[in-house]
Amino acid sequence: MIPIRDINQSSRTPAVVYGIIIVNILVFLYQLGLSPAGLQDFFLHFGATPRRFLLAATGEPVGGLIAIPLTLFTHMFIHGGWMHIIGNMWFLFIFGDNVEDALGHLRFAVFYLLCGIGAAGAEMLLSSHVDVPMVGASGAIAGVMGAYMWLFPKAKVVTLIPIIVFIYFIEIPAMVFLAFWFGMQLLNANGAYAAGGGVAYYAHAGGFLVGLAMILTIMKPSREFLNRQTIRRRSTSSFFSKFQR
Repeated sequence: MIPIRDINQSSRTPAVVYGIIIVNILVFLYQLGLSPAGLQDFFLHFGATPRRFLLAATGEPVGGLIAIPLTLFTHMFIHGGWMHIIGNMWFLFIFGDNVEDALGHLRFAVFYLLCGIGAAGAEMLLSSHVDVPMVGASGAIAGVMGAYMWLFPKAKVVTLIPIIVFIYFIEIPAMVFLAFWFGMQLLNANGAYAAGGGVAYYAHAGGFLVGLAMILTIMKPSREFLNRQTIRRRSTSSFFSKFQR
């Protein structure tokens, strides 16, 4: 299932979402100018490699341009190819604006970074043997999706579903779309690296759960957003009540 757009209007410009997209694009353009060897070194130094964390934790010397813990931050602004960055930025563009609207600009920026760090942490814990650098914003974006599912479960997601040679566009409730996406990450988590796919499914699932947990606890929606939601629900109820008299 490929999301095309969501039917969920935001009340403010998602400046942080746009800023994150721009930063990711700029880093990717920088990557395009590197030689194959230079790009490999770039991934090694700024990607988050589970095994390097394990070695560092046991006191073994691990080389690199930056401290190993900093790669929990840097890895989420690096991508492995055109489809990687396009897919990630598209999901962020669809789901990020409404979550930013709910949290406010600054709190959303903090939320996004914490989701990315939490997602990487999940991958470190569950795939500590992996010696492949993890790169990409998908863990952080998964956290945004987890928050979106809780905040806007009934919002419709226009989804492209290819079936053999036919293509269908249908509207799916966000709760259904995102729960299905999360379930697929769990199903694919085991054996991903063994199969040669190299996809950090544990990071996807972990980021989703981190985002969901934070929106329920330390990163609850702003009072301004909740007031707008209350006014919107009252207006909708008032509109439909006119036809029920």
